[in-house]
Amino acid sequence: MLLARFPTRHSGTAVAAMLLMALAGCEKQAAAPPPQPTEVGVITVATSSVPVFSNLPGRTSAYQVAQVRARVDGIVLSRDFTEGSNVKAGQRLYKIDPQPYIATLNAAKATLARAQANLVAQNAQVDRYKVLVAGNAVSKQNYDNALATQGQAAADVASGQAAVRTAEINLGYTDVKSPISGRIGLSEVTPGAYVQASGATLLATVQQLDPMYVDLTQSSVDGLQLRTDMQEGRLQTTGANAAKVQLTLENGREYADTGKLQFSDVSVDQGTGSVTVRAVFPNRNNVLLPGMFVRARLEQGVNNQAMLIPQVGVTHDQSGRPVALVIGAEDKVEQRVITTTGTRGADWIVTGGLKVGDRVIVQGTEKARPGTKVKAVEAKLPEPAKASDPNSPAAGAATPKTGS
Repeated sequence: MLLARFPTRHSGTAVAAMLLMALAGCEKQAAAPPPQPTEVGVITVATSSVPVFSNLPGRTSAYQVAQVRARVDGIVLSRDFTEGSNVKAGQRLYKIDPQPYIATLNAAKATLARAQANLVAQNAQVDRYKVLVAGNAVSKQNYDNALATQGQAAADVASGQAAVRTAEINLGYTDVKSPISGRIGLSEVTPGAYVQASGATLLATVQQLDPMYVDLTQSSVDGLQLRTDMQEGRLQTTGANAAKVQLTLENGREYADTGKLQFSDVSVDQGTGSVTVRAVFPNRNNVLLPGMFVRARLEQGVNNQAMLIPQVGVTHDQSGRPVALVIGAEDKVEQRVITTTGTRGADWIVTGGLKVGDRVIVQGTEKARPGTKVKAVEAKLPEPAKASDPNSPAAGAATPKTGS
């Protein structure tokens, strides 16, 4: 019992060891390792070739428009077409009462016949006087008078022929024919109406709808660049490499056929500061009608130095400018203001603010803050949607966006 009251040498050593272990545990807790940098997904900026497009508003207009008007006075006897139907060039559309013009033609023919008979008589007299004046049987004055009368008779014949031709033309105008092939609209007159040549009474309008013009509106600055591209050969309007134009209809659907750029107007609208760019589209099924509002995408060439950045990696600051987060020196996050010219599929087309080799954060942007250190790993982005997907942008289509 007495021995248990005093610690032995071995028990003191154990206590000391326990104390040392406790102190070591406190030191480890106080010296905890620093937190690891946030892991973010990045893509490395590279250049690629991207078609450059402009989206322009516009309206359709007929390839040819012919207003059918009265060219003679008279009563309309019949209308020989169905409103809204297709007509051929030379097809009769109206019949105007021809009787007055038949009478005028007959009178002109009678006058011509009288003049021709008179000319025959004058020719015979000149022939006789020519022989007589040689034998001094008639005076030279009589012979000269006969020659003058012969000339007047010839002039009367020519005048009569012109009157007959005029009467034939006016008679022909009583058959009102279509000047072009196309779609005819509403008839402005009905049988029984009186029409006048002096007032050029409008009868109907025929429009050629295949092909169809599309008149687009473009700012004068963009129009200047367009003309420069044409002059320098980057944009062609003829041949196999002619610039193509794609059309979006009023209901949002893509028009099936591709159009061709024809020309850019030579004057700028002083009120709007815009120019007109004209394209021509086939319209075999008459889907396009004059006056429709459309949007056209004009291919303006290829940008061989385009930088494509996924849209998920681009945001906008308070001023509305597009910005991207880039990993800079010492793996710290930097915010860059960038310049974009549109989209291609799920990517922004960047033309400024970045350079080849920059690492742009496209995953984990909500955890990355400018100035913080991060750990970069290659981003694993989903495969781009195929062109057959109706909800995906067409492959290779570069759509410009304003204000970027």
